[in-house]
Amino acid sequence: MTLAPPEPTTAAAPPPARQLRATARIAAAADPYGVSRLPVLDGDGPLALRRLRSHDAAARVCVVGAMSAPVGGDQLRIEARAGAGSDLRITAAAATLALPGHHPGTARYDVALDVADGARLDWLPEPLISAAGSDLIQTTTVDLAPTARLVLREEQVLGRTGEATGRLAARLTVRRAGRVLLDQETAYGPGVPGWDSSAVLAGHRALGQLLVVDPAFEEQPVPVRTLAAADGPGQAVVTPLAGPAALVTAVAPDALAVRRLLDAAAIPTGW
Repeated sequence: MTLAPPEPTTAAAPPPARQLRATARIAAAADPYGVSRLPVLDGDGPLALRRLRSHDAAARVCVVGAMSAPVGGDQLRIEARAGAGSDLRITAAAATLALPGHHPGTARYDVALDVADGARLDWLPEPLISAAGSDLIQTTTVDLAPTARLVLREEQVLGRTGEATGRLAARLTVRRAGRVLLDQETAYGPGVPGWDSSAVLAGHRALGQLLVVDPAFEEQPVPVRTLAAADGPGQAVVTPLAGPAALVTAVAPDALAVRRLLDAAAIPTGW
């Protein structure tokens, strides 16, 4: 008996590269008693949202990373609105880690904040870490009503311990009553000229900024001052902005030193 030769097998096609598109939405509204509620709390994909217990009238939300993201090609977005007279505080459970992925595209992480008259919004996430090989564009856009108040903190860490940084481009745009209060753009990592020079980071691998917008600063602006790290290298500067607002910018070797510098700025407010 003659056996027929086996038929050639076709290799299974590789699974498509993972590419996420997700938008999480948060909205706060003040009830008739002045307590802020959350009529909209809608997580999506890796952006899980958790309502936190509050011991005052503020509404508190924590952003929880449900999976590793962003990686190459991912497009993530968070939209948050504090309605008139409300108080919304947003934090995060852990740092955001930008990673390289199978998809060759640049990842995006966009945040859009909207604060109505008489409202306050705190955006206080944990640091963004740019891992080696990653490529991320991060944007934060804020629209403030004339009597809105804002506390915004952003921190970036360029590379994990012992590794080079990925490529990170970040833009922060803040408008108050329709007029630009702050519009800045930064870029770090491979292919960006001069990012690690003495004129930019001077060898530091962590940076951060704290922006406070408060109508009270119209009567009493925050003075310019500099801060030095108490236990090592690192420095920060406090700058008043026309708006009224104050911006703290810090650079240091690591995220802990940056956070200590931002906390040490202790911008006074009547809140």
